[in-house]
Amino acid sequence: MSLVFLHAHDSSEPHGDAVWGTAWTGADTTISISADGSIKQWSASAGQPHPPNAPFPPKHTLGLVSLSVSPDAQRAIFNSIEGLTSFWDLTTGEITGKYESYVRTGDDTEPSWSVSLNPKGQTYASCGGSGNVSIRSAEPSNFGTRLSTLSSGRNKFGMYCSHSPDGTRVAMSSETGQIFIFDLETSALTTTYSSHAMSVRSLTWSPDSSLLLSASNDKRLVLHDVKSAHGGTVASFTGHSSWVLSVDFSPDGRLGLSGSADKTIKVWDIGSRAAVSTIQDTGEVWSVSWRPKPPAVGSVGAFVSGGEDGTVRWWRGAGGA
Repeated sequence: MSLVFLHAHDSSEPHGDAVWGTAWTGADTTISISADGSIKQWSASAGQPHPPNAPFPPKHTLGLVSLSVSPDAQRAIFNSIEGLTSFWDLTTGEITGKYESYVRTGDDTEPSWSVSLNPKGQTYASCGGSGNVSIRSAEPSNFGTRLSTLSSGRNKFGMYCSHSPDGTRVAMSSETGQIFIFDLETSALTTTYSSHAMSVRSLTWSPDSSLLLSASNDKRLVLHDVKSAHGGTVASFTGHSSWVLSVDFSPDGRLGLSGSADKTIKVWDIGSRAAVSTIQDTGEVWSVSWRPKPPAVGSVGAFVSGGEDGTVRWWRGAGGA
């Protein structure tokens, strides 16, 4: 099988530096964060600022490295390179919470690197230098307050953390290639995968929370069966010629999506374990995100990407609306 994706349009204006994160929201907007310290929201259908003429949050002095949006597209959190975590109320456009994780107030504090909103609750997860996951309040009244710490038992930098769609687990990847799965009800480490030989840059869960797809500097994507009694690695996807920087699952769970430092985007058929589309971009592709709305009959859907040139790009499957 081979799929064709067409370039639909670009954002009306580029960021001033590389786009380090994108999220296509349930409200059919796209949020992007950049190395220039800016965060913007776009109409996904036109690539114009959303809402029209509304100001974006003030630009941070340092780059923004992590972004997470709630499934209802009402809340977003984002994190700067030194660890300032901000809460953006997408219904009002206001920044209603900030947490300076780099201000050390005790032995358990550390600058956050990656952040992830819990899809079913008012908390978020963060990870960084200790190799542990912190669960913190996402309520504006006490935003950033630590509620618990999930220990990986390894003192390796936490590169990326991500909640499962059902909100029951959180996964964290490390700079040395391990992936840790935590149960949020018991706060216990349930599984450790040693799937990669190098840093794991990105993680994504299947819509039913049963599979986890990882992307690494070792140029591979690895599929894990999280719910199986035996667990472990299901498949390895090869084809990129450089670091894989970002990964996402399609809303129906049939396709995977990856962006790489080799300047390509690849679409993968999860069932056949093969790349079914390769798209050449202009530079390193730092972020990819599927449109969360299930595709129309006869279409494979659409996705958005962000990369080295600062431009947000939308792509659609050939024959789709």
